[in-house]
Amino acid sequence: MDEVELKLTIAGDAVASLKDSDVLAAEPEVRLLHAVYHDTPDHALAGAGFSLRIRATGKKRVQTVKADGGLAAGLFVRSEWETPVGSNAPVIDDSTPLKAMLGDRTEEVAPIFEVDVERSIWTLHEGDAEIELVLDIGQVHAGSSSESISEIELELKRGGPAALFDLARKLDAAAPLRLGVLSKAERGYRLTRPKRSVFKAEPVALDGEMKAAEAFQRIVQACLRQFRLNEAVLLEERSAEALHQARVALRRLRSAFSIFKPLIGADQRAASLRDELRWLAGELGNARNLDVLVDRVSAGKMRKRLKAAREEAYASVEATLASPRTRSLFLDLVEWLAAGKWLRAAKTQAARNEPAREFAASALNRLRRKVKKGGSDLEETDDETRHEVRKDAKKLRYASEFFAGLFDRKRERRRHKRFLSALEDLQDHLGALNDLATAPEEMIKLGLQDNAEAQKLLKNENKGELIAKAAEAHEALVDAKRFWR
Repeated sequence: MDEVELKLTIAGDAVASLKDSDVLAAEPEVRLLHAVYHDTPDHALAGAGFSLRIRATGKKRVQTVKADGGLAAGLFVRSEWETPVGSNAPVIDDSTPLKAMLGDRTEEVAPIFEVDVERSIWTLHEGDAEIELVLDIGQVHAGSSSESISEIELELKRGGPAALFDLARKLDAAAPLRLGVLSKAERGYRLTRPKRSVFKAEPVALDGEMKAAEAFQRIVQACLRQFRLNEAVLLEERSAEALHQARVALRRLRSAFSIFKPLIGADQRAASLRDELRWLAGELGNARNLDVLVDRVSAGKMRKRLKAAREEAYASVEATLASPRTRSLFLDLVEWLAAGKWLRAAKTQAARNEPAREFAASALNRLRRKVKKGGSDLEETDDETRHEVRKDAKKLRYASEFFAGLFDRKRERRRHKRFLSALEDLQDHLGALNDLATAPEEMIKLGLQDNAEAQKLLKNENKGELIAKAAEAHEALVDAKRFWR
């Protein structure tokens, strides 16, 4: 069967406030759960999008196989198969896809990590909807490594998806909650690998059978996942790379709204969400600009001043990320994506139902034409125009990455690699030019415009060379073969 659930995370020190709230006034059912996750030594199951666990509740054991449904941020829709078993040894037969997928490797399957949680369960009613709220507090263990688990799952038993979000907002008012993007299986697998402090964009799971609307949902959720993974790092440490990738995720989100505008139409809720995403990106922008400047100056008073300003900027970032406005933004976005009016609008029905591959080809052609035309005279134009070309090139790059899975034939993959390389080269040069153009404003903000080193930095001695390289890169991009044709 398919299950629909909203996953949320909660800080360990906020759990007591949540339990004491009026929302959870009733006494919960409490269970102690122990689960063992199995895989091959090279994690073949995880690589194919499956998880295999045996969970013990008292003397009862249940084997569960879950298949990733491709939805990656907060709202999970996936297939699962449950079977009672007599021991911690997995049963791999024809009742699930695992036997066919593993072939003669079934004997290699062995325990990889374990999860121990105290599970509290409430059955709640939101209007006509019935929702099961599960609060899991515990740990995941892999060898000598461990990680705390503190999360909520809201599963819709009866009613519409909107009820999940109404309840989530009430819970968030009692204790701060964020979208959950990691399953317990993912948490366990992460413990078996070196710890990561930055998360770049992952490939989006698209296929040629999809309609454009489903492709849009997958893309937005992939962007949300990238943001949340980097946000989690930023809430623990002031990482320049995590901040950069969080901003990249926000830019990708905003670009997705632009690319898929034919599906969204004049949806006012979408416009409001885009405005909020722009606000959040702006709140993170000052710290990112200071990161860039700090890297460009040598040790001394100016660097010291810039680092102090950067620390203040990161404090502001942390406050913004912790704010109710930011948390609300992502709950609102996931709700709109899953159940917004855009999914039922008659005017955009044809666009929503267009095959994703056809929609992608049309969008890529449109974006390429804009970059080709806008960058035709880079050496003679001004900074503002080059900045616009840079933004258009970013949209083209993000679209090229979003839609890669739809153009997976051998020749298409080869052309995609070359096209993306040419696009990245253009972006690099235009990005360097943009850094030079924005540096004076940052220096003035900090009162450093008269500093000797700042003056040297602001002279832009290599600007002409960068412009020439950008023009060459633009020409190479125009000549690159289109992977979607």
